[in-house]
Amino acid sequence: MTDGDMRQQLSRYSGALTSFSSSPSKFHILHSLPTSTPPPPKTLYILDSSFNPPTLAHARIATSALLHDTHSSPSPKRLLLLLAIQNADKAPKPASFEQRLAMMQAFASDLLASISKEIQNSEDISIDIAVTKLPYFVDKSATIEESGAYSKDRKQVHMIGFDTLIRILDPKYYGPMHSLEVLDPFFRKNRLRVTYRTDDEWGSRKAQDNYLREIADGKRNGDGAHSEWVTDGMIEMCEGRKKGEDIVSSTKVREAAKKEDRSTLERLVTPGVADWVLSEGLYQK
Repeated sequence: MTDGDMRQQLSRYSGALTSFSSSPSKFHILHSLPTSTPPPPKTLYILDSSFNPPTLAHARIATSALLHDTHSSPSPKRLLLLLAIQNADKAPKPASFEQRLAMMQAFASDLLASISKEIQNSEDISIDIAVTKLPYFVDKSATIEESGAYSKDRKQVHMIGFDTLIRILDPKYYGPMHSLEVLDPFFRKNRLRVTYRTDDEWGSRKAQDNYLREIADGKRNGDGAHSEWVTDGMIEMCEGRKKGEDIVSSTKVREAAKKEDRSTLERLVTPGVADWVLSEGLYQK
């Protein structure tokens, strides 16, 4: 991609963000890959993140779901990369929203290219890049369903890390009653595919399994949780990275970018994202 192409892409996303911010819409798809109209998906996978930047951890989560989720309907499948431009916990820095959207597009292109090497019917997989104004999980899910962008009977599978599960199941986010009961309509129809996080403060794999077991055993009923969310497979744990693979985090990516360390960067992000980060001089400060 030439410098002119990059400037044009950033300008396009900047204009789209301005238009979206001033509109009453709470959810909008900005770009789709491939650009041709894909068949309606039977399953909508949603990867909701700050994408600051998109990493190989995001790629592993998405690939695992798209290729190895045994609980989903058959193809076609669609992946929604969702960026919240108003977040409950994080300010829009160090990369601007238009820079993140451009990296998400590069990431999506790399992901489709990688998937096409593994399966023959990769044309049945498409990717949407979208934004939302909503900070909270349950509101995002409902707005996506109500937007008309996808059929209402399509199952949503939200792909999250264990740290995000902790936040989703924290009653403090669901005032004024502060009860998880508000999540029950979601779990009647949709699922959470949760990646183990055993590389930081979130505890061992056993501890994370025990967290779900407490829900299954009814120990979180007082918070409004339902044991069926776990026993019926609405919350499912899955592997994050293969044995021996590098631990990937956005912090590590930003550290490598600051040093302009391409070799390390290429072990943490997809090729297109690495090129974009270095060409734009992102995360230098």
